[in-house]
This record gives sequence, C-alpha cells and structure tokens, in this order.
Amino acid sequence: MNLGIILNGVTGRMGTNQHLIRSILAIREQGGIQVAPGETIQVDPILTGRNEHKLRELAVKHGVERWTTDLDAALADPHNRVFFDASSTLHRARFVEKAVAAGKAIYCEKPTAVETAEAVRLAQLCREAGVKNGVVQDKLWLPGIRKLKTLIDQGFFGRILSVRGEFGYWVFTGHDADQPIQRPSWNYRKEEGGGIIVDMLCHWRYLVDNVFGPIKSVSCLGATHIPERIDESGQAYACTADDSCYATFELENGIVCQFNSSWDVRVRRDDLLTLNVDGTLGSAVVGLRRCRVQSLGTTPKPVWNPDVPQPIDFYEGWQEVPDATTYDNAFKIQWELFLRHVVLDEPYRFDLMEGAKGVQLAEAGLRSWEERRWIELGELG
Repeated sequence: MNLGIILNGVTGRMGTNQHLIRSILAIREQGGIQVAPGETIQVDPILTGRNEHKLRELAVKHGVERWTTDLDAALADPHNRVFFDASSTLHRARFVEKAVAAGKAIYCEKPTAVETAEAVRLAQLCREAGVKNGVVQDKLWLPGIRKLKTLIDQGFFGRILSVRGEFGYWVFTGHDADQPIQRPSWNYRKEEGGGIIVDMLCHWRYLVDNVFGPIKSVSCLGATHIPERIDESGQAYACTADDSCYATFELENGIVCQFNSSWDVRVRRDDLLTLNVDGTLGSAVVGLRRCRVQSLGTTPKPVWNPDVPQPIDFYEGWQEVPDATTYDNAFKIQWELFLRHVVLDEPYRFDLMEGAKGVQLAEAGLRSWEERRWIELGELG
C-alpha cells in the first residue's frame, strides 16, 4: 500500500530532523513498513506550509517530490490519508479541524493546545468524526527509558519511592554573534503559545503516567530568568513566557516525582535529560540512551565527615545496563505504530485525549504557580 502523508509545518528544526528525515524518509529508505510477508506500507510524503521558498528548498534537498502551499488541495486529494501537524501550538486547532473535515487520520505534535478545554474539544472532534488520531509521545521509546521500564517490570527497584528529573541546557540568547539563537522566538512569548511549562509538562505527563503511574496532583513554580532575547531578524524582544519550571508531582501510588526543566542551565550530568529513580531494592540513573543501576546489596555506607576528603567514589559501584536489542529512532518507532494503526487497525492508545492530559498538567502547573498551591488533576473525556 502506498500511503500519502501530509506533513504540515515541518520546515522547523524538530519537524525536519525528527519527523521528516529520521522518520518518514527513513521509513521510505528502508523499503516501507513490513506488515506481512511480501506486503509493506509505503510512505509518500507531501510537504505543506506557508513559505514556498522553504518548502521547495527542503523538498529538493531531501528528494521529496511533492510539496505545496495549498493545504486545502492536499487535503482534498484522496491519496493523502494521513495529516501530520508540527506547526506552532496556536495554529494547531484550525489545521486539525480542516483535516478532520476532510476525513483524514490525524497525527500531531504536542502540545495539542494551550488550554485543556481546547485540547479535549479537538480529541472529541476526532472521536465524533470517527477519524483515527494520535499525538507524539516520543520519549517513551528512548533507549534509556525502555531499559528503565524493563527494570521496573522485572521488579528491580522493589517499591519505587521517588523520581528526580533534570532537563534542559543553556539556550543562547543571540546577543553574541558567535552564539546565535537556537530556538524560535515564539517559544519565549506567552502570547504566541510559548513557555517551558506548556512545552515540557506535556512530556512529563505521558512519561510519568506510563512509566511510574498516574499523576494525582502538581505543585509548580515557573520563572522567566532571561528577560530579553534576540529574534530571527536580529531584533531584541522582551520574553513574556517562562523559561524555567520547577515542578513536583504526587502520583496516585504514592511516588513523589520532582522535575526541573530549564533553558537557563549549564549541563554537568550524563545527558540533557536524566532521571534518578530510587526504590527500596535499587536505584537507577537514566539518560536518553544509557541506564546505570545500583542494587541494595552494592549500596555503600557513607559517613558524614566534612573535615576529611570523601573516601568513597560514589560514581563507582554502578552497573551499566547493556543494550539487549537494537534501538531505532523513538519518533520513527511511534510513526510506524501509528501508520500500522491507520492501515491495519492495530491498537493504538496514544490519541489526542492522551495528548489532552499533557495540556491538563501544563495548565494545572501554570495555575499552581499563579495561586501558590497544589492542584489536583481530575478525569478527562
């Protein structure tokens, strides 16, 4: 089967690298998705967006034959059965509405909206129209997270007590010519749907829910540490959105999770995302690809004595979890699962209602920050 896929808004960094190059084009280069002996799902992308020059340049560079600035025409083509959106958050609703009206299967980046009510509305719109739909939740398929989940399923930790997540790095402001901007300016403008709380708490919702257990409540503090940055045209602008977030999640099973997320930190840890997981029988330090563990039986006994150099090297005594399989790109894995769902009707639970849960946590985090209190999460949909 040759499946037409509309890729909307993929001229940005994430859309180009993860969705176009490392997912759709990688699937095409491997000969499609094999679903049975001699039977494959072939992908035929068409790039859509507003900027004709960027679309043409991207298409030519990567050998994509189809591109257009006429989204309505792409949606009207019955060959195109899937619509994917990686545009900015504030534009997502109108694109999803168009695609639903055209009867397309919907796949989109997170967050699906800025407000929970809007995210739920889009999920219900897809459900009522009977169109298959999904949201990107890529971190579930990272090698380090997969190793962690295997350890949890095998009982390595005993009873998990707490999780500490550290995410982020220093994002250059653009004030120095030799350190150009790294992220689009809308990320730092609240009025354009920006802010790290809206951006990252969506990730932590599906990650925590699926790996450790459902989140019951949240306490969150945000901050705009850097008040001014340089935009794409070289002009200074005031940052109106939060660039750092300090959140604590209470899970229904009693686990306490603390996640710090920031674009204003310098990294001296194993990876840009690290999780420290502590349980009664063992602990783990998890990155994007690596996972190190220490069991109860190999836990050292430290003695507090600030008057002498620390005699214990706490980096020793941790064991690397080996690669037990070959790990493919996390975005590509989820793309293949969604396309199998579209063509073969295989089960797929990462729909827009699951995406709405991420928006719910982000909105609760913003409310917690504003009201300086814990916020309980309720049921959705």
